Amino acid sequence: MSASSPTRAAPVWLLLTLVVLSTTVGLAGTDLVLPAVPSLPDFLGGTVERSQLVLATFSFGSAIGFICFGELGARMDSRWLLVASLLGFAILSATAASTTSLDSLIGQRFFQGLFAAAPAVFGPGIIRSLLDERGALRAMGLLGSIESIVPALAPILGYWLLITYNWQASFQLTAVLAGLLSVCWLAVLKSVPSRRARGAEHGYRRLVRNTEFLRFAGSQAFTLGGLLIFVFGAPAVITTAMDGSLSDFVTMQVLGISFFIVAANLADRLVARFGSEETIKAGSLMSAVGLLLIVGYAVVDGANPKVLWPLFLIVNLGLGVRGPPGFYRAIVASGDDDARGAALVMLFILFIAAAGTAIAAPFISIGLAPLAIVACVTSWLSVALLYATNSTEKTTKTSN
Repeated sequence: MSASSPTRAAPVWLLLTLVVLSTTVGLAGTDLVLPAVPSLPDFLGGTVERSQLVLATFSFGSAIGFICFGELGARMDSRWLLVASLLGFAILSATAASTTSLDSLIGQRFFQGLFAAAPAVFGPGIIRSLLDERGALRAMGLLGSIESIVPALAPILGYWLLITYNWQASFQLTAVLAGLLSVCWLAVLKSVPSRRARGAEHGYRRLVRNTEFLRFAGSQAFTLGGLLIFVFGAPAVITTAMDGSLSDFVTMQVLGISFFIVAANLADRLVARFGSEETIKAGSLMSAVGLLLIVGYAVVDGANPKVLWPLFLIVNLGLGVRGPPGFYRAIVASGDDDARGAALVMLFILFIAAAGTAIAAPFISIGLAPLAIVACVTSWLSVALLYATNSTEKTTKTSN
């Protein structure tokens, strides 16, 4: 149901679709190019280990972008910031596709990541301005689910682009999509209420002192970060250290996606029966156990990529269970300061993913164990955070 506001030319469903598409394109900037990373040295020079920095610098750039756009959103019209960021992302994607040096691509990826961060920052605020409270919370839960599933879906599309065209195709696609979205937003801009982030006078200080927000944002980041670390390094490990192929990676992803979708669609029912607190804890524990089993396999053998398929299912199943309610609780805990709250949640996720990827990168050619250990430790930090701290709110259950 729409909130009380002046008549808008564009329907709410169209604006919400643009929010989802813009966020998806921004987040896919890393995962879409993932399958091409192991082959980049063949075209641009350098080493497989150094090519992993193409992922890490994008993530670090996005982390900086989350902070910058979260602050700018409290001081400027977020509508124009969103359009400018999508246009900047499109331009940088196009220039990345034409680069001839691995080091040049690594540098460009930082700035590409910076502009890609804006849609995820402004999305929750736009949703709140278009819907009443109940509708906004449901929409943000859906947005959180989509943000969680992008790391699984985008590499599959990226692999198809790589084998059908070339390594530049993923960058060219993001350039076209981001450019089209910036034009679409310009066309409907007057339909989006002009707003700045609420709570602008408080800055990030209030959020980093909010233990409830830090609890759910941190646990969300550690669980999703652990999965991202493993996904970022898996193509290189499978193809160089496990004597597998990219098709093994894609199969692993497809199976993982399937179980994630099932779990995410059941999350509301689990919350209704057990409460959000227990659902989030159970999902976090499940994902961490899945990565622990992968570590166990890496120590025992770690040579057959097909063994990863059922183990990775568990990781995705856990993320699907805890993803929607975890994101929801973090955003709600941020109170009125939704732009900065969304910025910090995404910052935590990307920073953890980038740091873990950078830590694992020098050991990527050794085998499965180093990558699995870094991802596993990260995921178990989510479990430790949840069980070592208590929520200041009562466990919520849905009425449906």
